[in-house]
Amino acid sequence: MNLLILIVAALLVASVLLQKLFVRIGMPVLLGFILLGLAVGQGTQFGNQTADYELVGNISTLALIFIMFYGGFGTNAKRCRPILAQAVLLASAGVILTAVFLAALCYYLFHWHFMQAALMGAVIASTDAASVFSILRSRRLNLRYNTASLLEVESGSNDPTAYMLTLIILLLDKEGFSPLGLIKIIVLQLFVAAAVAFICSRLSTFLLRKMAPDSDAGRLILTVGVALLSYALPTTFGGNGFLCTYLCGLALGNNPLIVKKDLVTFWNGFTGLAQVTLFFLLGFLASFPKLAAVAVDALAIMLLLTLVVRPAALSLLLLPFRPKLGQIILLSCAGLRGATSVVFAIMVMTAGAMGQEIFHLTFFIVLLSLTLQGAFLPQVAKYCRMLDEKADVMKTFTDYSEELPVEFIKFRIPPQHKWAGKKVAELVLPPQTLLVYLERDGDISVPNGQTMLHSGDKLILAALEATPIKGISLSEINVGKGHDFVGKSLREINETASATALIMLVKRGRKVLIPRGDTVIQEDDILIKNTAM
Repeated sequence: MNLLILIVAALLVASVLLQKLFVRIGMPVLLGFILLGLAVGQGTQFGNQTADYELVGNISTLALIFIMFYGGFGTNAKRCRPILAQAVLLASAGVILTAVFLAALCYYLFHWHFMQAALMGAVIASTDAASVFSILRSRRLNLRYNTASLLEVESGSNDPTAYMLTLIILLLDKEGFSPLGLIKIIVLQLFVAAAVAFICSRLSTFLLRKMAPDSDAGRLILTVGVALLSYALPTTFGGNGFLCTYLCGLALGNNPLIVKKDLVTFWNGFTGLAQVTLFFLLGFLASFPKLAAVAVDALAIMLLLTLVVRPAALSLLLLPFRPKLGQIILLSCAGLRGATSVVFAIMVMTAGAMGQEIFHLTFFIVLLSLTLQGAFLPQVAKYCRMLDEKADVMKTFTDYSEELPVEFIKFRIPPQHKWAGKKVAELVLPPQTLLVYLERDGDISVPNGQTMLHSGDKLILAALEATPIKGISLSEINVGKGHDFVGKSLREINETASATALIMLVKRGRKVLIPRGDTVIQEDDILIKNTAM
């Protein structure tokens, strides 16, 4: 047992070092984990039995549940509105067209069996969000025409379609083709997934809001349970578990939750560990001799996907949106394949539809895609003139406040405030704070010392995050029915309170108020009191 713990610890440390290396050279970080697993797995007997593939397949499915849930949870629906129609089209019809085109090429060019070609097309049809954004962020590829957002939503939401296609083909292979049966499968997959996602997201949102303020661990456990339930429940009744998981995460993540920052921090680390585990295990399962045997076919399929199949599907579907030729070329090159395709290949193999060759063929295609497409993506973006210096593919204010010891304070200048009509250089700000954002009539700018402020301007101040302070105690006062504070202003309350105490916050339902002297306390308010010890 101690030896196993040492091995796991060494692998985790090695994965962090690999992450730094691959970020520096601009390659997808997860490629390093695959190669690490491939190197460690050689010389072992693991992966020679079907049971080994089933074990890894089950573990991988569990990891994918969490990855897809957080993929939905971390997607900002408002920010994606300009490209939502294109993204949904690519994540659904785009996957289907990719699978059909590739299956046809495999059938006619390689003379594969029809069902073998169909399964190959379905398994490899989706793209990998983690790999795409690893490259975009590590190389700071700021793309024009909202292309980065389009890639994010498409690659984060197209796995359920590929899963449904794979499942349908496996069922048709087993039970035979029937138009009525096909329609029944599709409707059941979609309807059950949507219904369960709606119920789970609404119920979990309600529970998260009703839990006690100090139940941070309970909230984290609840979201993990919801992610698992959103997969297992629809799968039990013939629905698409991965689609339900993604939709549930999407609905929950776009609801106003006070604790969302803590949940994002937890899920970011949790899914990072799941991705490391997933890619390492898939690499551990592979065999060099079997990879060498399918190398030629894998290279041919990868080139067909990148140069023929994906460009054709993109051109047909995006034609009504009149995309630029450079955007089509970049989107084609950015369609990296990832671990999800390998997991679906394991599902096909363990179902008895194909032998181990589909696993190694898909695995090699993923390796080639991550390596070749990942390496040339920055050059393609530059050649196609898709780089936009005004865009920013990195992070938002919220992202950085989750990682760095900094807080952002947002407020609006009220009418007749003393800041109105003054330049930023004339303001007296607290030490170690900086005005970093100004929004006026929908126009956003970065203010400087000569910027003139007006009433109604929305501002954001950056400040260092608060550190624990000795001698200060925060406590809550629940203002229930008949409480002495009901109907009184804060000024009246402070006149009778101790000089060492201050009511600094008022929680009123879902609202959080910074009180003033004339703030009147209402029944059911929760007051946050700051007391010097």
